[in-house]
Amino acid sequence: MTHPVQPDSMIIPEAIRIRAANIRLMIFDVDGILTNGQLIFSNKGIESKAFHAQDGLGCQFLLNSGVDVALITGRSSKIVTHRAERLGIRHVYQGQMDKLTAYNELKKSLSLTDAQCGFAGDDLIDLPILIRCGLAMSVPQGHPSVLEHVHWVSSRSAGDGAARQMTDLLMSAQGTLAPLVQSYLT
Repeated sequence: MTHPVQPDSMIIPEAIRIRAANIRLMIFDVDGILTNGQLIFSNKGIESKAFHAQDGLGCQFLLNSGVDVALITGRSSKIVTHRAERLGIRHVYQGQMDKLTAYNELKKSLSLTDAQCGFAGDDLIDLPILIRCGLAMSVPQGHPSVLEHVHWVSSRSAGDGAARQMTDLLMSAQGTLAPLVQSYLT
């Protein structure tokens, strides 16, 4: 039997580990982070989105570890509402082309500082939050200007496990990932 790398030995640069250890709220953009960014419409105009199961489970694990999770997205979709409800995500801001306003409202309502907030975004409208939050993350497909301003970029693609890498990074830095993994081994 091979022995994979243990979760708490994830290779995380020390500066990122310090930032991640302080996060009390992780915020995700939806299209381009939790989905692959494609907007799919039927002939009748019905929208569909595909979410990765591991990303959803990672959000639930993060919530259970004591880190709150929120969504701030530029588009509005009943699909996002349903997904958030199923995952237990209480803070959902849709139709937010000015994402910074939603971010500031959320931060104030939870009495958090920028250093306590993480954000994952992939496009220019995400930059106002990314340059302020304590831990800015993106995906390899992110806009080049976004990739210049984030602290960490996942190796997995948007909508294909990138968010799970982000939640695992946070939990690893906070010491909650290894106990979770161990609980499934007993």
